[in-house]
Amino acid sequence: MTPLIREPVTSTAPPTGARHEAADRILRLFTRFTGGGYLVYLVLLLPAIVSQAHLMDRWWTPTAAVAVFGSGLALVAASFLPDTRILRAAGGTAALVYLLALAAWPLAWNGLSPADGAGIWLSTFPGLASLAALAAWRPAYAFAHVVIACTGVHLVNSAARSGHITILLIPDIAFTVMFCTLFVGAAAMALRTGRVLDATTDATHAAAAAAAAQHARTVERERFDALIHDGVMSTLLSASRQGATPSIARQSAATMRQLDALRSGPGPHERFDEAEVLSHLRTAATEVDEDATLQMLRHPESAALSMPADAVRAMGAALAEALRNSIAHAGPDAHRAVVVTIAPDRVGIRIADNGIGFDPDSIPAHRLGLAVSIRARMGQVPGGSALIDSRPADGTRIHLTWRASCRT
Repeated sequence: MTPLIREPVTSTAPPTGARHEAADRILRLFTRFTGGGYLVYLVLLLPAIVSQAHLMDRWWTPTAAVAVFGSGLALVAASFLPDTRILRAAGGTAALVYLLALAAWPLAWNGLSPADGAGIWLSTFPGLASLAALAAWRPAYAFAHVVIACTGVHLVNSAARSGHITILLIPDIAFTVMFCTLFVGAAAMALRTGRVLDATTDATHAAAAAAAAQHARTVERERFDALIHDGVMSTLLSASRQGATPSIARQSAATMRQLDALRSGPGPHERFDEAEVLSHLRTAATEVDEDATLQMLRHPESAALSMPADAVRAMGAALAEALRNSIAHAGPDAHRAVVVTIAPDRVGIRIADNGIGFDPDSIPAHRLGLAVSIRARMGQVPGGSALIDSRPADGTRIHLTWRASCRT
């Protein structure tokens, strides 16, 4: 019995739905930065909070300080949770709590002014609260928060210092709004960049999938051409020379069955036998590399193989992509070997080269050959798996496997 190759197996499920990886990552970093800002302001403003407590009713200062800084620091804790909806809710809470504390200030003020004409401690960081709003709301609402917060703090400061509105109130509000808008605008663009990156990645993956589908159609056309040549033309030629013999009848019947299968379309239940699997894989390989040779290792009972057509096409496309990557990146002196293992319930392909190799963890996210055309494609196939083993200066080995026992 021919020994079978023992290939490592891994399963990589493709991502489903719209992507949010980049947007969520930037959002988490942004909220940690914002929460850190709350902590810094708490340390810096603690003396002012204590010194201005006598200006207010006894309930306001501890309530406002705990609510404002507590909701801001909660952003940091929420950024480590898996569900970003909690993070966004924390950002909205921090933004609203700041406005509520500011709105409650006139109700708790006892009419005294801060020493040396200093502003109230809430007026120091209106832009930080607007950054928290940006984590939860649309940019337009966050900019509205900037205007409301900046206007409110200057109205409160003006009342606390002199008890009436001054002529500098409008310029002070305008300057503070513009100053805070710079930071809120920059943060809004950073968050938008994450969303654009995710959308671009989705579109690129879709384009790669469409290209893979086109490649599969090309392989099928070549399979049809081969059937016409090997089946129809050879049958007609043999019939013209030999006449109606039993062998010609059997050949004609086999060709008709193959043509009927093509005419009826692949369908969800179409299956390939051993010969068709090998023919498809050989066609997929030689289309990329005309010099490619496939070494076959067959189990004694491999003739019983019945493999779903979708799985065969996925393996053929992944094989072609692996060879294409090897030709492009392994180096001009690299040698490639393809070994196909056939068993009654399993097909394995090992594509190996002795090229320059690479570190799989260092592949940029926009390089989709491995992620989409090999790993994700095999992950979409019930029973399919892919493993990429490579190291710098040690070549590359790609293992593709389909197992009938995993079929759904």
